[in-house]
Amino acid sequence: MNQELFEAGYAAYRSGDWAHAAASFAQAKSTGEHAGRVDHLLGNCLMKLGRYDDAAAAYAEALADETYGMVGALSTNRGRALIAAGRLPEAIEALSVAVQDPNYRTPYKAYNALGGAYRATGDIRNAGIAYRNAAIDESNPDPSASLRKLGSCFMDLGRPADAVESFRTALDFSNTNDGNNAIYCDLALAYVAANRMSEAVDAFDHATADGTYVLSPEAQAAYDAARNAVAARTGAQRVSETDDMLAAAGYGSYPVDPLDPTGATSDSLMPSPEDTGFFSVNEEDLVQDDRRRRRKRGGRVFVVILVLLLLLAAAAGFAYYSGFGWPTQESVVEDVFAEKTNNGDVNKYLAPSLSSESKQFLVQMIPGGASVKITGVNRAMSNSEVMVTATLAEGGEQSFTISLVRDGIGWKVSDVQPVFVSLDSSQATVSNDANKTSEGNKTSEGNGTSDNNEGSENNSGDGGSSDDSSSDEGSVSAE
Repeated sequence: MNQELFEAGYAAYRSGDWAHAAASFAQAKSTGEHAGRVDHLLGNCLMKLGRYDDAAAAYAEALADETYGMVGALSTNRGRALIAAGRLPEAIEALSVAVQDPNYRTPYKAYNALGGAYRATGDIRNAGIAYRNAAIDESNPDPSASLRKLGSCFMDLGRPADAVESFRTALDFSNTNDGNNAIYCDLALAYVAANRMSEAVDAFDHATADGTYVLSPEAQAAYDAARNAVAARTGAQRVSETDDMLAAAGYGSYPVDPLDPTGATSDSLMPSPEDTGFFSVNEEDLVQDDRRRRRKRGGRVFVVILVLLLLLAAAAGFAYYSGFGWPTQESVVEDVFAEKTNNGDVNKYLAPSLSSESKQFLVQMIPGGASVKITGVNRAMSNSEVMVTATLAEGGEQSFTISLVRDGIGWKVSDVQPVFVSLDSSQATVSNDANKTSEGNKTSEGNGTSDNNEGSENNSGDGGSSDDSSSDEGSVSAE
């Protein structure tokens, strides 16, 4: 390696003269020579210059120098360069290598970039898993950004209840007012999607309280709809379905005096014989009158039975709409854990729409030999959630969120998600996205910047400076 050219390039690198630095680094190596540090710095320069394909090639050259190491940082930077170049499958492969490096000190950077790559390909589930791993990485200085991204993945997957938990956990980690306002807006939209309108209004109020955050037209429309829904619930007394039905049949539409049903005021309950002809009727008239009374009585009995049947149907419909069924969500979840403990057929409790691979994955997620305690249930007509704390056979506890879908009048399990505990023992489900990136030393995602933490682990001859990586999800991430 030409040391003089390298020193000239490094001086230009430190001053921000990326073009001069790149030219010097490119000439510092001999043909066929492996010099990981030179190629690492060259890749960083090319990222700054927006030459993403060339940057990816430079990082690949640095990885070829096995004596240099830095596999995690180099693979992360290469993944970002490939994302910026639109080569998503290769980016996913490179970033998957990065997170497997046990010596990589900041894997959350690779996980965040991996989440962006998966999301750009439409694989929302794996994107959420990547953002969850970024959020629970202890080296992540700002888990709230990863949790927001996870929350938006849950929204894309049609799981607003999970999104709510992700955004609420993101608020616990957020340390800026601007960040809080944006998260409150995301939380409010998740509440609207979950039909929890009162909580949605409260979250929107928090987002706009200081007047610095401006709602998008879509968010403003959701805010207005939530307020209207709350006002409709509290502003008028609900008329019962029975009252509606009887009014439609003509009952109760006018006041009736039980002592004077004909409307004529009388001083006596006994009608006058002149008015009724009661004292002049013969036997045939009495028989006919008895028949008429029987028919009327039969008609009234029919109406009563019909009303009762309608009430029962309404009650059953209301129970179905409110998320009740048989067997209940709780008993299905308890049976699933018991079946796993007894080595039985867990598949019969799983949603038929799941693929065999998904069913196998869910069965593996359920611990055998665990005793379970139901800690909460979110019921809805088509989808429900059961929160469970399982006491494991080997000791300790693990919490799960079990998602269920309607199956006739009963329920089937559609997903099993463990609930992880974050750094400061706040519970963090896993949440994501929302247009925010901040992972430590971040540069811009839009201008193609990359990180440069290249020397701290294997090189100390540059005066103590070290470069690792600067952009969390690649210079031009799909997010």
